[in-house]
Amino acid sequence: MNEPSSVLNPAKPVDISILARFVAWEERVTLRFNRINHRQTVSMFFGAISRLGDGVFWYLLMAALLILDGAQALEPVIVMILAGLSCTLSYKWLKHTTSRPRPCQRNTTIRLTMPPLDLYSFPSGHTLHAVCFSVVAATYYPTLGPGLIGFTLLVAVSRLVLGLHYLSDVIAGALIGGTLALAGLYLATL
Repeated sequence: MNEPSSVLNPAKPVDISILARFVAWEERVTLRFNRINHRQTVSMFFGAISRLGDGVFWYLLMAALLILDGAQALEPVIVMILAGLSCTLSYKWLKHTTSRPRPCQRNTTIRLTMPPLDLYSFPSGHTLHAVCFSVVAATYYPTLGPGLIGFTLLVAVSRLVLGLHYLSDVIAGALIGGTLALAGLYLATL
């Protein structure tokens, strides 16, 4: 009897039709998000959010914490820097290892209004860093939490709207960034 393949049993091959359906669904989601990028104001707004998410916002946040909170901000800023470095190493290794093409490279109907910072898609480095920095900063400064969550969500959505990432890239980036932030916070307590 021919049993269906299962991802739970590595001895059985993965059902390619399930993977193909997921890839097709994710491409449709990406196209829907990118559709609003055809409006110039939307494109400019999400382009600006994405540029801030390149690091500018986080560097300014760390500088502001040091200026406003002095020596009290040293630990949070050091944790942010070290967690951020671990994020950079992780996402660069994953991008190189997985070599997943960006949506804009696979589908010519995607409107690309800003060039990608690197060649590959998985995971979203912007989302990874945004979640990591937000978790660390909000842990030390809870009043910043709502604003940081809002900005982080905008960064994540910008990657989809701009056609630079698939939804799974963004979700993976968020999960990895959150995990590395929690690891950094844990190490700071030792």
